[in-house]
Amino acid sequence: MSNLHAPTVPSGPTTARVANGNATQLSIAELQRKKDIIEGELKALGGVLDSHGVDMNTSLLTPDGFPRSDIDVAQIRTTRARIIHLRNDWKDLMAVIEKRLHEHFASLDDDDGDDAEPTAPASSGASLPRDSVPETLDRPFARVNSVADNSPAATAGLKPGDLIRNFGYVNHENHDGLKKVAECVQGNEGQNILVKVSRSGVGARPQELRLTLTPRRNWGGRGMLGCHILPL
Repeated sequence: MSNLHAPTVPSGPTTARVANGNATQLSIAELQRKKDIIEGELKALGGVLDSHGVDMNTSLLTPDGFPRSDIDVAQIRTTRARIIHLRNDWKDLMAVIEKRLHEHFASLDDDDGDDAEPTAPASSGASLPRDSVPETLDRPFARVNSVADNSPAATAGLKPGDLIRNFGYVNHENHDGLKKVAECVQGNEGQNILVKVSRSGVGARPQELRLTLTPRRNWGGRGMLGCHILPL
């Protein structure tokens, strides 16, 4: 999907379930970021269900047992399945985070044992976890091709040529051919989405920008963004 003027969520298979098997190798900051991504996607998927007027328990069948014709049954089933998978991932991830935090603070207690040399208050920064490092930038996964005047994208500050590193919870690992961008847009109508972009500047280094995009209808053009982006 290369045109976001009319974003839709595919009713076919979703991307693979987020794997937590290697979560123990991640830093606390990386685990927190993974949690934020899962929670963002869950929020967007909840918005998809809301747009159909259903929830996780709403019956998709008529009283006589046939699929309802007033809703996209296939899309709702796919969305529900993805929500269930993500909820399980979230529970597993929270268990890993809790364990890592216990280990971290236990190591701090060991460092402050009876045999430890007293330290001055100014050195307390040395006890910060190694996760307190500047944020690493995700690899760009899409490029802004065009932006319509007076559109939500223009209001947010997006410009043609911008390289998108993050679009809400979407990044280069999970964008699924930009399908997840469309899903994020549909599930966050009227709500702010953080978009991180890299913009070529006059100098040798590009600008790294954090923009706030609010998808909305009836802005005077097509779709909820008013921009066209292409996968890299």
